[in-house]
Amino acid sequence: MRTRIRVRHLLVAATATAALLLAGCSTAGSGSGGDSAGASASPKAGRSLEQVQKAGELVIATEGTYRPFSYHESGSGPLTGYDVEVATAVAKKLGVKAKFQETQFDAIFAGLGAGRFDVIANQISVNAEREKKYDFSTPYSVSPGAVIVRSDSDITGLADLKGKTTAQSLTSNWYQVAQDAGANVEQVEGWAQALELLKQSRVDATVNDKLTFLDAKKNGETDGLKIAADTDDVSKSAITLRKGSDTLTAAIDKALAELAADGTLAKLGEKYFGQDISK
Repeated sequence: MRTRIRVRHLLVAATATAALLLAGCSTAGSGSGGDSAGASASPKAGRSLEQVQKAGELVIATEGTYRPFSYHESGSGPLTGYDVEVATAVAKKLGVKAKFQETQFDAIFAGLGAGRFDVIANQISVNAEREKKYDFSTPYSVSPGAVIVRSDSDITGLADLKGKTTAQSLTSNWYQVAQDAGANVEQVEGWAQALELLKQSRVDATVNDKLTFLDAKKNGETDGLKIAADTDDVSKSAITLRKGSDTLTAAIDKALAELAADGTLAKLGEKYFGQDISK
């Protein structure tokens, strides 16, 4: 469910290519670029609930620039967003303080692997490839994918992307969805840049989660664009941990179950999206 963008396209592309070469990884599989970077030769051991409670804080990686999930109101206000509030509520259930560490998305998995933080809460989609490398909580948000195009486009679904150019973040699940549909994928850093390239007619479409588009539409950022179709893929986002974080993962699952039962997750969904997005 993750994409986020800035305009330094050529620099980002060159950096990502260099990172892939250094890591010796391939682009087969969703999010292989960022995920492979996080799977270092000597990853840190998993984090336990006891360690977190002894430290008195849960260190949470988040981007801080991905509205409405993790962002600063008016650009300089306090960190807020759906993911931020969910993670804060989880930390409270664990009896510790939530300590957020803002990190560029393309470095977020590497930071987790290096032990710079305990978990990631940044709309990380669960998929089979990632499950080999990381532990995941139960999902706290669910969203279908969407094919987003200009209003005058004749693209009506994924099948129409064959031979077309889409803008996608290399570390997003949607990169693989677009590639599997036969699209020529132009790599971008995230959502904002994808929208700009689409508006400028430099690409034909972008595939992303529907919630991101609806939030952008609410904020007047999608003039001249539309959803051509929903995809069959449903993005389930979860809190991400290093492998071996068994007791911490179980405690987070318990916290999320309690937050669902007491209506907290539903209220947060209503606050940011007008509906419960946790199931």
